[in-house]
Amino acid sequence: MANTFFFLVSFPLLFNIMIFIISFPSLSNALSSCNGPCKTLNDCSGQLICINGKCNDDPDVGTNICSGGGGGGGSTPSPTPSTCQSSGTLTCHGKSHPRYKCSPPVSSSTKAKLTNNDFSEGGDGGGPSKCDDKYHSNSEAIVALSTGWFNGGSRCGKMIKITASNGKTVEAKVVDECDSMNGCDKEHAYQPPCENNIVDASNAVWNALGLDINDGAVHITWSMYV
Repeated sequence: MANTFFFLVSFPLLFNIMIFIISFPSLSNALSSCNGPCKTLNDCSGQLICINGKCNDDPDVGTNICSGGGGGGGSTPSPTPSTCQSSGTLTCHGKSHPRYKCSPPVSSSTKAKLTNNDFSEGGDGGGPSKCDDKYHSNSEAIVALSTGWFNGGSRCGKMIKITASNGKTVEAKVVDECDSMNGCDKEHAYQPPCENNIVDASNAVWNALGLDINDGAVHITWSMYV
């Protein structure tokens, strides 16, 4: 009798749970916002990245969408001038890469990643520099900026001041764009799109800052030289 009573009580409960699971809307196609579950970069909305199974700010880009922009609690943050949203993805060599038309705001100490580029003909920079349609010697202190910072060429020929974490600084001229929208073709030396916070610099810039090119990428700050 006790077993029969348990069955009668438990069956409706189990039935309701099954109905709830079946009827609960699928999240498989939804993009997660702050602290939402994720497995890959494509599972996160905007400029968020997947860290330890949860969507969060990208420490390399320096966004504060989750940590300080009111994006907590699982709600989707409202776009602000300081929020640079991804413009889709591009698959290159079997890996999906975000594309950006924008970059973080420029300030007197703009956080960025310094990478190395060969601006000479036949180098890993691909085609000639966008600013003057020429190749350059790597002994020149020159840089390419991510698409947002390149700003349609408005910074061509202008000087920027780069500061390394060791305190050393150098002035370099903007001659090219580090394309954050396109890549994986001959024009871009078959490389994926640049991240949106890149200062792609010649050997001369790295040497002046006392940095090891073999490190690949290092954190720096930069500003327009006045």
